[in-house]
Amino acid sequence: MILERFGTREALFSVKCLIAATLAYYIALRIGLTRPYWAVTTSYIVAQPLAGAVLSKAVFRVAGTVLGAMAAVVLVPWLVNAPELLSLALALWLGLCLYISLLDRTPRAYVFLLAGYTASIIGFPSVLAPDAIFTTAILRVQEITIGILCGSLIHGLVFPQTVTATLLARIDAIIADAERWSRDSLAGKGAGTPATLDADRRRLALDINELHQLSIHLPFDTARLLPRVRTLRALQAELSMLLPLASAVDDRITELLRRADAPRPEALALIEDVREWLRDPPPLADRSASADALIARARALEPPVTDTLVWRDALRLSVLARLADLIDAHRNARDLRDQIRSPSRAPVTPSVAGLLARSARRPLHRDRGIALRAAAGTVATILLGSAFWIATGWTDGAGAVLIAGVCCALFGNSDDPAPSIMAFFYGTILGLIVAAIYAFAILPRVTDFVTLIAVLSPAMLLGGMFLARPATTLVTLGALLGGLNTVGLNDRYGGSFDTFVNGGVSQLIGTLFAVVTVGLFQTIGTDNSARRLIRAGWAELARKSEAPGPPDAPGWVSRMLDRIGLLAPRLALQGQNPGKPLLDALTDLRVGVNVGELRQLRIDGTAQESAIIAPVLRGVATHYRTLRADRPAPPEPVLLDGIDAALTGLSRSEDPQSRRRGVLALTSLRRNLFPMAQAYEAAA
Repeated sequence: MILERFGTREALFSVKCLIAATLAYYIALRIGLTRPYWAVTTSYIVAQPLAGAVLSKAVFRVAGTVLGAMAAVVLVPWLVNAPELLSLALALWLGLCLYISLLDRTPRAYVFLLAGYTASIIGFPSVLAPDAIFTTAILRVQEITIGILCGSLIHGLVFPQTVTATLLARIDAIIADAERWSRDSLAGKGAGTPATLDADRRRLALDINELHQLSIHLPFDTARLLPRVRTLRALQAELSMLLPLASAVDDRITELLRRADAPRPEALALIEDVREWLRDPPPLADRSASADALIARARALEPPVTDTLVWRDALRLSVLARLADLIDAHRNARDLRDQIRSPSRAPVTPSVAGLLARSARRPLHRDRGIALRAAAGTVATILLGSAFWIATGWTDGAGAVLIAGVCCALFGNSDDPAPSIMAFFYGTILGLIVAAIYAFAILPRVTDFVTLIAVLSPAMLLGGMFLARPATTLVTLGALLGGLNTVGLNDRYGGSFDTFVNGGVSQLIGTLFAVVTVGLFQTIGTDNSARRLIRAGWAELARKSEAPGPPDAPGWVSRMLDRIGLLAPRLALQGQNPGKPLLDALTDLRVGVNVGELRQLRIDGTAQESAIIAPVLRGVATHYRTLRADRPAPPEPVLLDGIDAALTGLSRSEDPQSRRRGVLALTSLRRNLFPMAQAYEAAA
């Protein structure tokens, strides 16, 4: 039996969905709303396993619903006598809201998404009754708000699965994985294996993105003690730096061994002690002292930077300096983990206070071109559908246009929305079949509210369990919306077969029309999407290399990790091994960090040092500006010559600190861009 395959998690979720829907329907009936099925379907739309996610999305959805209703009330009375202009106005409003929501890329986007298609939900049907637009808007807002509030109440307070509990478990797992990966990097295995490297780094990038999404819901969670969002942002920043640091240490050790220049015995002993420190992290009381001792040992072993710099010493300096930074990042991550679990808001260590003071919002990748294309495709869909509706005089054409626009908006963030919309279409067919059986064979025999809920419960419980599974969410959502919207859950039973058929046909035609139009206007394919992500990183790196102001290393790392997280599933969908492109993206990430170090040194150093650095930055910008995704090419040898000249120049700087910083940044840049180049030799 299929029901035996479901667990208690799905069963509990489904029961809560049914209770929320029942409560929403009862309240809507009691206060005399005319279409209470909107409250029922909305309660299923807002359903989420995590309590904080339900409550946060509830706030965003209510705000979006009210904003959309206000837009409809403003637009419809002014343009009702010109249906062509009204269709254009509603289409442009939905397109604008979709554009903004796609750029936001957080749950806050629901405000704009709901504002867009709520205006369509209210506006298009009101063309036939413009005088009642204000009443219609008030009724729809009440019905949708009741569904949101009931869903939030039940899912947020009845056996809630809190965001905090999920977050704390994920943080522990992520830190443990990061420490294991760093241990393997220091051992010269694991991270050096392409397959393992790919999996570990992709997982960490995805994990950091997941923490960001969870942090949005944190202020709305129902846990007794809520971690501070600022602390979580600081933790994300430290975890983000682990990727370039650990991979840099691994690369330098590998290169030294390849050249038969193994690190000194004292350095090897230090590396082994760091691995042991990561394997068995000390408690909070001893962590800072032990980390400081390891960092001091690393600094003491650094070879001096002289005007007779040799490549071996540059590599050894890079290993030890990056190792010290790696220790510090792991210590900070552990301290912030303890801060998140602390019942007090007071910093658990002095260093945590500094980390919290520097924490900022995590910037994400934004693709304005894709967002604009999705918005334009949605506008075109509504305009083409409206033209057919107005030209034919189809009574239920407004419903088809509405469904088509909503489908384009809901799946506008997909590289190929058609398969998702088709899954929704198949679910709608299933829902309409079930609704027909209920509406004309079962519901005519129902005479009271309790009996109605009793006969609907089996189908709704089964739908709720399938809704809890990501693999069947779209089909189930289509079935629930298609069925509940047409089964007849109004203020009184109608039982009109013509109304049922016309409504069902308009839903199906609208959904299929959306499939056709997204294929024409919104489909870019995973391959093109992956190329755009790669090119976006190159373009930003080229801009940053020539930017005059101070660098923003945390922002650059955050955006690149976000791109890596977006790139990985797209490469997997193409059926290719994502290892090489992801490794290239990680190399670009490290190059960006090196560029930031050089830019900061250019600002802090003398005019002579700035003149030495400037040609290197221009060369990096030129290289990334001329790269093509379909014709990847290695950097020009002239850039290697420029890096070597800068190494020679900065190693002869009068300021010891500038010498060290410059050699570190240039050594890393050289290894990232020219991993197979001959050893650097100082110019005479």
